[in-house]
Amino acid sequence: QKLKADAEARLGQKIEEAVITVPAYFDDSQRQATKNAGEIAGLKVKRIINEPTAAALAYGFDKKGEREIVVYDFGGGTFDVSVLTVREDVIEVKATGGDTHLGGDDIDQRIVDFLVEEFKKQEGIDLSKDSLALQRLKEAAEKAKHELSSVYETEINLPFITSDASGPKHFVFNFQRAKLEELAQDLIERSIEITKQVIKEAGFSEKDIDDVILVGGQTRMPLISQKLKEVFGKEPLKDINPDEVVAIGAALQGGVLGGEVRDILLLDVTPLTLAIETLGGIATPMIPKNTTIPTSKTEIFTTAVDNQTSVEIHVVQGERPMASDNRSLARFVLDGIPPAPRGVPQIEVTFDIDANGILKVTAKDKATGKSQSVRIEASTGLTPEEIERMKKEAEEFAKKDQEKKELAQTKNEASNLIYVAEKSLKENETKISEALKKEIQEKIEALKKVLNSENVLELRQKIQELSESLQKIGESIYGKGKEEPNKQ
Repeated sequence: QKLKADAEARLGQKIEEAVITVPAYFDDSQRQATKNAGEIAGLKVKRIINEPTAAALAYGFDKKGEREIVVYDFGGGTFDVSVLTVREDVIEVKATGGDTHLGGDDIDQRIVDFLVEEFKKQEGIDLSKDSLALQRLKEAAEKAKHELSSVYETEINLPFITSDASGPKHFVFNFQRAKLEELAQDLIERSIEITKQVIKEAGFSEKDIDDVILVGGQTRMPLISQKLKEVFGKEPLKDINPDEVVAIGAALQGGVLGGEVRDILLLDVTPLTLAIETLGGIATPMIPKNTTIPTSKTEIFTTAVDNQTSVEIHVVQGERPMASDNRSLARFVLDGIPPAPRGVPQIEVTFDIDANGILKVTAKDKATGKSQSVRIEASTGLTPEEIERMKKEAEEFAKKDQEKKELAQTKNEASNLIYVAEKSLKENETKISEALKKEIQEKIEALKKVLNSENVLELRQKIQELSESLQKIGESIYGKGKEEPNKQ
């Protein structure tokens, strides 16, 4: 009833019919119980479909010929994996398996346990029996885990986490993706072993699998895609939001049953890649070409300079790596961003294409909630010949384009390193020698001088030199730290 009420509030109309999804391993009595629950809530249940089948529908696999598909569903509390066979518009679940005690919550708990130990090392206080502190750590762990899907390092900052006789205690810790992956490694490996076993039970080998679909928010973790790529030799599909892919498939099934969605819509794809221009003029893909629609993709971007209060969103279409070489579709500005150091603001950009091919691009500042959007009609304004020409140009200029992209990325890397170096100097001013300060400052100036160079090798050399000098800061600080215990 709550779900029905929520849907009615969102859509502004009475909901009387529904398509409901269930795990593939549900038996007849569980399916009937689910159908009964829907009818008790006042819904006419048009169809009960398997969750992995719905995911395959969302990607339009029922119209793509014979295929073997793995649906890898890593949710908050459970892990499920299914192997599907698609034959002549029939999607059949060949095998299913999983672990009802394996999910994103287990990774969160690993992070919490690690943070408890870190705080114990820092302050000598055990937070494992402090329920209020544990709740704050759990929230921080989940937030950090989400952030580390798109960045390599994030800060966990929990002021007044506890107190002792000396006063209040604060917990500040730089949490890195590498550490998260180390903590989660065996849990992800367990899911991979289950996946291999289910494929074997279906009578297939890994090389027989044509596509891997990701379902569940935890699958945004880069390590999962990496491990699946190692097993199957191809990138898993993640064009559709993994939190929504099953619901989208169910909605498509409902549309077909109600006659509102024609089967042909399941075949519709984006003819060219849709991208956003990022630092250095690079076209960062949001929705790759040939993605089945409807589809939605959300990414987090940030500011390039300190105290930047607005960002321009430039939407382009095409296969070239530099935005200027592609077709410009729209530009709009999101302003009112609170001044902050570069890299701190989080700008959530969403590309949403409906079944009619209408693209809506939205940019939202996560701190203030302020957003701006632009709507781009289904017509690309391009003839089939022009689309083909753009694809051929992308192939012809591939080498030159790659060189331009590499130069832009190297300049971005250099600019970022200068920022990090200047920040590190300021923060560690009293902890390092004058000689080291001078060395780093000289390397910073040397890198600044070649920042506008077109020579990638020269840039990389100066980046390497500054990086090596920066490492000496840690060696200097931690070197001193190691000497102290020996003196006692």
